[in-house]
Amino acid sequence: MNRGKPCCEAEAMRRIRQISVGDTVVGLSMLEQIFEDVAGADLSPDTIIRSELLRQVKIYNYVPKPAEEAYADAVFAEYQNELKRR
Repeated sequence: MNRGKPCCEAEAMRRIRQISVGDTVVGLSMLEQIFEDVAGADLSPDTIIRSELLRQVKIYNYVPKPAEEAYADAVFAEYQNELKRR
């Protein structure tokens, strides 16, 4: 997937994936690409993977400082589920 500017609104919408962060459902942009990048980077242990996921999520999405841990937990859990599905 191209990380550049989406060609249209439909493509932009396809790049957003909804996940639960605590009790709130949020839409995160570029999550599929972030998962591909992190999986391909051969990182370990889980704390490093979790940190890298959050770092990349924050590039494309606003993450409130007080919610960073909740976002990191949610994105990491979603990443692990994604790896199991592959």
